[in-house]
Amino acid sequence: MKNRQSYLNTLLEFLDKEVIKVIVGVRRCGKSTLLQLFAAELKKRGIPDENILHINFESMKYRDISDYNLFYDYVTNHRPESGKAYLLIDEPQNVPGWEKAVNSFKVDFDCDIYITGSNARLLSSELSTLIAGRYVEIKLYPLSYKEYLDFHGIEKSDKTFEDYLKFGGFPSIVELGGSVDRVNDVLDGIFNTVIVKDVIAKNRIKDEELLQKIILFLADNVGNPTSSNSVANSLVSEGRMENSKRAPAASTVESYIGALEKAYVFYEARRYDVKGKNLLKTLGKYFIVDIGLRNMLLGYRDVDRGHILENVVFLELKRRGYNVFVGKVDEKEVDFIAEKASHRMYIQVCETLGDAKTLERELAPLLAIQNNHEKFIITNDKTFVESYDGIRVKNTADWLCE
Repeated sequence: MKNRQSYLNTLLEFLDKEVIKVIVGVRRCGKSTLLQLFAAELKKRGIPDENILHINFESMKYRDISDYNLFYDYVTNHRPESGKAYLLIDEPQNVPGWEKAVNSFKVDFDCDIYITGSNARLLSSELSTLIAGRYVEIKLYPLSYKEYLDFHGIEKSDKTFEDYLKFGGFPSIVELGGSVDRVNDVLDGIFNTVIVKDVIAKNRIKDEELLQKIILFLADNVGNPTSSNSVANSLVSEGRMENSKRAPAASTVESYIGALEKAYVFYEARRYDVKGKNLLKTLGKYFIVDIGLRNMLLGYRDVDRGHILENVVFLELKRRGYNVFVGKVDEKEVDFIAEKASHRMYIQVCETLGDAKTLERELAPLLAIQNNHEKFIITNDKTFVESYDGIRVKNTADWLCE
């Protein structure tokens, strides 16, 4: 069982704090394993086994816990006779009314609660009302490039970076030895499980064919400005709606995209007007949770590496805790504005700055921003030039390993 030390450290920072710890992320990104790692750490710290209660509702072992009353009774009957109970609960949304039991645990027991979920509905349920202000959300993602190297026990190199861009970072592919067929089989299984369990079932999707077409469109257009209307119209104009000449309703497309976001399959980066200092309502960009999934869906092709790199950089910024936006400066675009607390960065992503025209194009939006926040370009180039007019240049693999 490989360690996810940065996430484990986050959980340990909240150890014995009153807030409920809610770990969210796409299926198979490592949430259950993280709870196992956390349980092992608790035991190292001298907490007895009987004080650690780990319930995974994905297991048939708990199939008889069919409502919140049975959930409450199970925990009551299995909690320790003395000392604090550490409740590690995987996917409780499978139990109707589960949030009522969790709220009651906090009232009735001396306990520290950790919950995982694969759908944002976990926190849009009654839980957010019952424990308002008393939970912290911890977002878990597939492996970063740095974690990918650690899991494989390998060093940073051009080949390992290319493999990461090819296969992505789901932990379960690590042991597959780089076989495209085997990786595809695993990724296809992950994808279908997510779509069936966390998108179609939880959102009562009626038109599964339309959902699949939207998924393929979004995957094919990561890093491109997108709206519900543009998706609907493009599906028709590109001939993806074989059985209909009419575009699907924008409201339907919007609801299906929302379902994909709730399942953590896609993330939106909204547009921000740097000079006007306000969020814009249209033409944000969507990014997929794992680049390996995109390659599995669309095929392993090398024609849009710039957008693949954008996707990788976007996810890394999210892992590092940034809120990420697409920047608008007059008629120019900044690939990313990344913010957290009082820190802001402006970032351009470009596969290569190999000619003067490309360099000028990438520098122009950053030079148009008249403030002192950090600005840099992330590129696959390996160059001795560290900055242009104060705008720093970073190699993509080096930046990912910082």
